[in-house]
Amino acid sequence: MATKPKTKTGQSTIALNKKAGHDYHIEQRFEAGLSLEGWEVKSARAGRVQLRESYVRIIQGEAFLLGCHISALTSASTHITPNPTRDRKLLLKRTEIHRLIGLVERAGYTLVPTAMYWKRGRAKLEIGLAKGKKLHDKRDSEKDRDWQREKDRLFKQK
Repeated sequence: MATKPKTKTGQSTIALNKKAGHDYHIEQRFEAGLSLEGWEVKSARAGRVQLRESYVRIIQGEAFLLGCHISALTSASTHITPNPTRDRKLLLKRTEIHRLIGLVERAGYTLVPTAMYWKRGRAKLEIGLAKGKKLHDKRDSEKDRDWQREKDRLFKQK
């Protein structure tokens, strides 16, 4: 059985949100724990997590991950009814939550999940503090990326 690749610190990636980097300017990143049920942990270990349409919202002083889809395994317990898109509580320190509230409400930032990974056997979520890109910004970043790729090819040939 093949295992997922691990980084130098022993972390392994569960899911990435590549679209977040395309749609937003991510200025700062935070790490948060996740409050998951047992069947969700099993599904995450199997890699059945999708972060594409998810977002983070702060409700009554607590942070929640909304719209994240965790597919239930067929071998899940029979006495529960899994809800794949339920709201999941994020575990952050009170000072971090207050800081995020200030930035989101006053400065117009958005909280976007960028990655979910394992760290010391616990599921962690990387949250990006982001501002939305306009269409011309997306085009510029795509041109820069293409130019970097072409430049690397030219240097590699010589």
